[in-house]
Amino acid sequence: MALTMLCLTLVVFFLVNLEPNLKKLAISQLDMRSSQEDLESWLQKNGYRQNFFVRYGQWLGVVQKQPNIDPQTGASVPRFAYCDEPAEARYSGILQGDFGCSTKFKVPVAKKLFPALGATGILMFWVMVVMVPVSLLIGVLAGMREGSRTDRTLSVASIATTATPEYVSGVIFAVIFASWLGWLNGSAATATREGISFYNFTLPVMTMAVYGIGYIARMTRASMVEVMTQQYIRTARLKGLGFGAVVVKHALRNALIAPFTVIMLQFPWLLTGVVIVEVMFRYQGFGFTLVEAASNNDIDLLLGCSLVSVFVVLSTQLISDVGYAYLNPRIRVQ
Repeated sequence: MALTMLCLTLVVFFLVNLEPNLKKLAISQLDMRSSQEDLESWLQKNGYRQNFFVRYGQWLGVVQKQPNIDPQTGASVPRFAYCDEPAEARYSGILQGDFGCSTKFKVPVAKKLFPALGATGILMFWVMVVMVPVSLLIGVLAGMREGSRTDRTLSVASIATTATPEYVSGVIFAVIFASWLGWLNGSAATATREGISFYNFTLPVMTMAVYGIGYIARMTRASMVEVMTQQYIRTARLKGLGFGAVVVKHALRNALIAPFTVIMLQFPWLLTGVVIVEVMFRYQGFGFTLVEAASNNDIDLLLGCSLVSVFVVLSTQLISDVGYAYLNPRIRVQ
């Protein structure tokens, strides 16, 4: 995991520090009419012309950051004064908890990134609260009697929700529940300012949950169908156990092994999938912050968002592997 994270952050660091991105950053900090000499002087003064691997080591915190020298005065100056960055040489990077400075929001990256993560965490929590029980119930009901009318109806509904992307369902829900009926607020911007309520938070939760419900339900159904054909299920039925008791006591736990992995893999999707939903509903969480960082060439903030994304993906993969081994005795024996 550590090696994967190191490699991925190196790739992302290389991409965000390409020459066109650096020029855009310099222009955003100076002026559109600035000369090439002025732009080059700004990049040189703020350390962007150092060796690539030196800068990557400084961002990690394993290479000492050297003081920025003003070419006109020869004095040591901080890279970004509005973030209160010290001007002297120091070890200051990810390993020391320093994520850099946001050139878009004029604050340290940590002060913008972690509140945004907290806001998205709340959104993800409510999405999972809605999505997981509903999808498992649909999958179990569909898989209990394969080929029945209930199975066909729920399967068609699951496929329809999975085939509908968030930017389509979000628009449909906003038109129906916000514009026509007026029951809900079509913008979640007030949720981060005034607090979360049913009125301003339901649409983004519903948009994300509906998309994920179909996928988990289909996986649960497939697992349930396979379990219901096993020999021990037939034996339990022959012993006189009722159909409901067989499903609850014998089939359900084994049927939930495969969906558990799928559910854990929803966390990385939620973290990246919120980009569309948060921008659509103006909810200022992680996805909204990521879009703002990318569109404004905020290098340090973009790197911080990328680091969090990589960490979440790898962590959920680890939890998924450990949890699968815990739920499946055959994996533990092997």
